[in-house]
Parts: sequence; C-alpha cells; structure tokens
Amino acid sequence: MAALSPYKADFLKASIDGGVLKFGSFELKSKRISPYFFNAGDFYRADLLQAISTAYAKCIIEAHKSGQLDFDIVFGPAYKGIPLATAATDKLAQLDPETYGKICYSFDRKEAKDHGEGGNIVGAPLKGKRILIVDDVITAGTAKREAIAKIEKEGGIVAGIVVALDRMEKLPAADGDDSKPGPSAMGELRKEYGIPIFAILTLDDIIEGMRGLASPGDVKKTEEYRAKYKATD
Repeated sequence: MAALSPYKADFLKASIDGGVLKFGSFELKSKRISPYFFNAGDFYRADLLQAISTAYAKCIIEAHKSGQLDFDIVFGPAYKGIPLATAATDKLAQLDPETYGKICYSFDRKEAKDHGEGGNIVGAPLKGKRILIVDDVITAGTAKREAIAKIEKEGGIVAGIVVALDRMEKLPAADGDDSKPGPSAMGELRKEYGIPIFAILTLDDIIEGMRGLASPGDVKKTEEYRAKYKATD
C-alpha cells in the first residue's frame, strides 16, 4: 500500500497522540467488539481542533481540485458536526482565501426555535445552494439521512459528505449472521442518494499508518477485525 499523504499521516498521529483514536477492546452500538475506537468529540483541545480542521479542509480542497466536489455552504449536523463544520470553514478560508474566503456555513437545531428568527437552521440560508455535510463518522447512516432530509426541506441540494473516518465496515446483518458479506453504511448512502462521500481516514489508512505508532498486537487485532467485518463496497 502507498504511504499516507502528509495531511492524513499528520491527522492520524494527532489522533493517536491526543487519545482520540484509542486501541484496546470497545463494544460498539452494533455489539461488535472493536480493537479501536475513534471519538471526534475528543478534539476539544485547541491543538487537536487545529489538526482536525486542517485535515477536513485539505480533504475538501483535494476533492474540489479533482473535480469531484462543488459546494456553496458547509453544513454541520447537530451536535458534533457543528464545531467540525465551523472550524473546517475557517480553515478553508485560511488555506485558500481566493476560493473559500467567502464560503458560508450552517447547522441545524435539534428542535425548531419558536421565537426570534425561528426555524430549524442557524447560519446561511440553504435554499438553492449546494450543501456539503461535514460530520465525524457514518455508522448506520440514519443521522446523515435525517440531515439530508432537513437540507432538502429547506430547498438545499446536497453536494456531498465529508467525514473524519470510514470504518469500511459492513452493516450488521438483519438475521444477526455477521459471516455474510454486506455493504457499508457509506456505500449504501452513496448508492441511495448518488452523492460523493469522502473520508479523511479509512480503516486501511489507520492500519497502514499505525505501524510504528501502535503495538504489533494492536496492529494484528485491527487487521483481523478488518478481515472479519470489511464491507463489500
């Protein structure tokens, strides 16, 4: 496998050093026991926030330059997506002011405000605009479907999604038989909505980059987990 690009390697190192990406034994919502756990909610320290906002911005700029992504507004779904989208917008303007100096951001409320300006959306109006969703991970895809529905209700057009991590993991089987091949939540969203979805890091990236940063035992367990649960897409 090719070496990670510098911004991915920097982000992975910051995630491990900052305790955002942990190795051990973690029970997921799916009841699977994962040898690693990534919590974007732990990027609350200034240096870590700089690391994740830089990684989002560079991922977005790369996707835009490759012709895969055009957007007008960065949208952060409540709650974790709000600081991520806001920080990414700021970093985009810093890194490429000519292209992104006037870029806007928005986020949603969990409950509609019934006084003042009212409504579900805070920030730039979405109507008629191309919207890029920025969030931490895609697990089952439910939260992203809700965000897409809110954006479309406001008259926005979803242009794509950028997340911090693609676990490359198949969805749990309806009958509970995890030995069957299956698609990932990310793959299902791509197919369902026909939109591009990008991740700063994938599980393949983590395994490649963690060599030398984590113990050989953690590397082996993570490789075994990938072999067991890797999605077909």
